[in-house]
Amino acid sequence: MTAPFRFPRFFVTSPSPCPYLPGRQERKVFTELTGPHAGELNDALGRIGFRRSQGVAYRPSCAGCTACVSVRIVSGEFVPNATQRKLLRRHGDIEVTACKPWATDEQFQLLRRYLGTRHPGGGMAGMDEDDYADMIEHSPVNSLIVEYREPGENGAQGRLIGACLTDRQADGLSMVYSFFAADDESRTGLGNFIILDHILRARDAGLPYVYLGYWVKGSPRMEYKTRYRPLEVLGPAGWRRLQDADLVTPPARSGVLA
Repeated sequence: MTAPFRFPRFFVTSPSPCPYLPGRQERKVFTELTGPHAGELNDALGRIGFRRSQGVAYRPSCAGCTACVSVRIVSGEFVPNATQRKLLRRHGDIEVTACKPWATDEQFQLLRRYLGTRHPGGGMAGMDEDDYADMIEHSPVNSLIVEYREPGENGAQGRLIGACLTDRQADGLSMVYSFFAADDESRTGLGNFIILDHILRARDAGLPYVYLGYWVKGSPRMEYKTRYRPLEVLGPAGWRRLQDADLVTPPARSGVLA
């Protein structure tokens, strides 16, 4: 028997400042997703903690640090809590459409607005229209962009208030990148609503997981991911359920050397 694809070649990036934990350096290992079996390779790598960016699959490979942990929601067992149920009701009028991965100016303007509100100094702040089109359209795997709109009038499309680039993998939906009207006070909680919608979509499609990327313990920007239970985390022994004890940061040791 022959393997459906050749074992990929992996490369490592040079260290750079960590965007999540001050004072640390990040490094990534990555490989290209090319050829007729790119989707199968992406599925296999996704199960061991890799993420996709255009035609590349990558995962952290930082010297002396393992803070970035892959997480996925178990869609079939997920039961929304009271806050999440309230959020689903609040945004129950939103019209959701799964579209082919085609970039539009409307999406790009929403992304610029989102980055200006949430990540004004981030690495994507300088993204132009061509960069955005590359992110959305250059996918070697089964991808879609899910649009979230307010109700339209007289048959016209409503205002775009959210979008998510999503990969459909063999065992789940992988949320590659989402953005939304973060400055709209009348539509608070849109980011969480988009995650909840993906959980429901995965469950309805019979897909067991929603992949959320990496959780970084100690990074306030990543705390929201632990609100979705059951949540599985990837460790040296494989996937396991996140426990409340995993969220507790042990106190720093103190003392003097003899």
